[in-house]
Amino acid sequence: MDVVVIGQIARDLAVRVDEVPGPGAAVAVRERIEVLGGKGANQAVALAQLGCRPALVGVVGDDRHADEVLARAVADGIDTRAVVRCPGTRTGLIIDVVDGGGRWRYLQDLPEAVLLTAADVAAAAPAFTTADAVVVQLQQPLPAVCAAADRGRRAGATVVLDGAPPDPGARSDLLARCDVLRADDSEAGLWADAEIGSALDALRVARELRARGPRMVVLGAGSEGNVVVWPDGEAVIPLGDADVVDTTGGGDAFTAGIVAALHEGPEAAARYGSAAAVLTVSHTGGRPNLSREEVAHRARP
Repeated sequence: MDVVVIGQIARDLAVRVDEVPGPGAAVAVRERIEVLGGKGANQAVALAQLGCRPALVGVVGDDRHADEVLARAVADGIDTRAVVRCPGTRTGLIIDVVDGGGRWRYLQDLPEAVLLTAADVAAAAPAFTTADAVVVQLQQPLPAVCAAADRGRRAGATVVLDGAPPDPGARSDLLARCDVLRADDSEAGLWADAEIGSALDALRVARELRARGPRMVVLGAGSEGNVVVWPDGEAVIPLGDADVVDTTGGGDAFTAGIVAALHEGPEAAARYGSAAAVLTVSHTGGRPNLSREEVAHRARP
């Protein structure tokens, strides 16, 4: 399965501490990981681990860190030919500080120049020609999001939108452009202008959103898990058993799992995504470490 991923590429530095120090204090780092990161890269890595052929469309700088993250992406089985290297720009950096309770704080250095433009998407046109699916993160600027979704549609690919609308006024246009919408519970609240407090709330919102364009909507429902709605049915997918260390990257693995299993049908795809997320939150940092066999085993009802 060929998948084009539109999204963020960054260096990811994750550190685990017993507790975050206050002003003027210091603590020892218990674990430190430096990896390829960013939502787009995380999803592309997960897709490759799940047997897909991902191509990544994003922006890095022209520094040595760009060389490092792109080399890591290639080693992970990701096609990076559509990645833009922006002159005079530093590659994005995300620092993930995780305390002993699994709570994270992000420090982000993401220059405006590492955001995608519609022109960047147009330049990546060859990547779309064989795509079975196009995954678009909604944290990117709206013109780039719309350009990617439109190009995916013209290529006959399944268009998957991930996240919350960058502009509330664009909700209708975005829903009309996608086949699958995935959002966690806080993002779902932004789609609905309302807090998602239960699976019943999430199902109601998912039905309303699906009626406006997508054929499949997957929304977070807090501690009750996730809900999935499609034309012929709906289901609540409970959270799997997990020893949660760091929730960073769990949503990215969820989306990648959905895409990798779309051919199995909506409910099976949502279960597969949930299983991929469970495996990802059990270690520090957002980089997934998945196998098709283990995800499939955990995805069984």
